[in-house]
Amino acid sequence: MAETTSQIKYTKADFESENDIRWCPGCGDYAILSALQQVMPTLGIPKEKIVFVSGIGCSSRFPHYMTCYGFHTIHGRPLTVATGIKCTNPDLHMWVITGDGDGLSIGGNHFIHAIRRNQDLKIILFNNKIYGLTKGQYSPTSELGKKTKSTPLGSIDNPINPVSIAIASGATFIARAVDKNVKHMREIFTRAAHHKGTAFIEIYQNCLVFNDNAHEKYTEKDFKDDNSVYLEHGKPLVFGKENDKAIKLKGFHPEIISSKNGSISDVFVHDENANDRGLAYVLGQMGVENPELPVAFGILRCINEPTYQDRLIEQENFAKKQKKQTLEEILNSGDTWVVK
Repeated sequence: MAETTSQIKYTKADFESENDIRWCPGCGDYAILSALQQVMPTLGIPKEKIVFVSGIGCSSRFPHYMTCYGFHTIHGRPLTVATGIKCTNPDLHMWVITGDGDGLSIGGNHFIHAIRRNQDLKIILFNNKIYGLTKGQYSPTSELGKKTKSTPLGSIDNPINPVSIAIASGATFIARAVDKNVKHMREIFTRAAHHKGTAFIEIYQNCLVFNDNAHEKYTEKDFKDDNSVYLEHGKPLVFGKENDKAIKLKGFHPEIISSKNGSISDVFVHDENANDRGLAYVLGQMGVENPELPVAFGILRCINEPTYQDRLIEQENFAKKQKKQTLEEILNSGDTWVVK
């Protein structure tokens, strides 16, 4: 995290751009933007030390609406640009804004490698399960059978679970949120901002024009409590309108039990600091790949490991201490041969 200062006091308005916001009225992106603009002043970081990088898509307009440094880059490449910026300016506080198309389709390879290196980046992926900017084609997270302009008979592709990819790639901070729960998003963003290393956040975001109510099971009053479980470190996984349901692990298989009739000792207690990726993987799959279970929102994993930038600086310092060589010595060192 970038160096903080106690002398500068910002408000949300200090991060609000004068540019016209060109999202459709009612888009979930507004809530995400507002939540981040509320969090930024609380971090005590000078605005010139904050950078937002985005790719292509509705979500990627984001840097235009923040009054700090930003790059609106090319399709699928925000992580490569952010990596270059962070490596050359390690004191900057880097945020990457991407979507399910930009980040997981053309940008899927960069997504995996940025995470496995534990780059000191905060990656926010807006997941609306559709291509919105190009007018409603199916995306890598669209459900099987999804009918769109590019899949008129229904998608035959199995969808990607972004959290599962992040866990498999070794992300040191993984969280999931939903656009209509702004208070929870602010809490997640704050925790991510203070994490050193890759912080990946998937946000269930609604596209009311091309894929409205894609996440209504987790946002609508009549459904959300029975379909969502909010994770708290050290707390049992209890959910439901009456808090009458809980999650029990049978090996690595989660099951729903009654929290009233079942033994409290049977209920799975969340440990976000567990080094074992398997536990986070189980949580990330709940409700996504086994629909009868609730989706887990909150911080799935948060561990400390050296960042790519830490290792890079350590390697640079080591190289600087080595015996200095002339250019001729360098060119004639290592694997060389003579051509006769």
